[in-house]
Amino acid sequence: MIKKKFSNFIDNLQKDITSSLEIIDGKEKFKSEHWNREKGGGGLTMVIENGDVFEKGGVNVSKVHGQLPDSMSKMLKVTNSEFFACGISIVIHPKNPMVPTFHANLRYFELYEKDELKDSWFGGGLDLTPYYLFENDVIHFHKTCKNTCDNYDSNFYEDYKKKCDNYFWNSHRNEARGVGGVFFDYCRENKLMTNERWLSFIKEMGQCIKTSYLPIVEKRKNMPFNESNINWQHIRRGRYVEFNLLHDKGTLFGLKTNGRIESILISMPPKVKWEYNHLPEKDSEENSLLKILQFPKDWA
Repeated sequence: MIKKKFSNFIDNLQKDITSSLEIIDGKEKFKSEHWNREKGGGGLTMVIENGDVFEKGGVNVSKVHGQLPDSMSKMLKVTNSEFFACGISIVIHPKNPMVPTFHANLRYFELYEKDELKDSWFGGGLDLTPYYLFENDVIHFHKTCKNTCDNYDSNFYEDYKKKCDNYFWNSHRNEARGVGGVFFDYCRENKLMTNERWLSFIKEMGQCIKTSYLPIVEKRKNMPFNESNINWQHIRRGRYVEFNLLHDKGTLFGLKTNGRIESILISMPPKVKWEYNHLPEKDSEENSLLKILQFPKDWA
């Protein structure tokens, strides 16, 4: 059964990723909290804070079920439906401004009517939000995503990159949240991709989370930085918060459906700034980043 296979996969991936991050940090360990959802299901939240490398990070698994909320029923155009949803969500905010913030999630959804399975699909993605631009890092990140996509369909990377660029766009600022990655949703069984093959793709994306991002952390975590770099990091984190609260569908859905607040807001960075009309120097590294965020770029 796909549901059970995916559920076991995200449990193992959570253990694998938290263990890898603890080794890289070398100081702090993840704290775990099991939680239950009143209307069905629960999850395991794992958080690392105030480490030598990671200022804050969350690697969370949730498995929830029950009556489909009204807001989602309207979106999916169904009535009186039951659902099952499970997934893993990862957000990493490093201490060093030279190391980018990272976000990923992988999820699976089933929809029932009168106890009969009516629909199911996979979704997910991963994206990178740097504070200082190291083009080789971004190229590595995107090429790793592309190689995984190409194992299944030569069109996947181009399609999913475009969806990522469109989704992680701060329209009120007219700039991207970061340098993108891949984003996919409503991945249903079809003539080319059975559910088993989608599951295989998702599993490879799980490994891509490690191979695309962790080498960048290792490469940049010991680079020197100063208070000016930290100030810029905090200002850019403000843009991250703006996106999550204004545009992110997952965050908004959780807030509107009385979701578990601590889990929903775990994605927020611990230290953030909003300075009035902050404009970096014209020829600065900070301004180089802003130029890149104005238009999507073909990194791979």
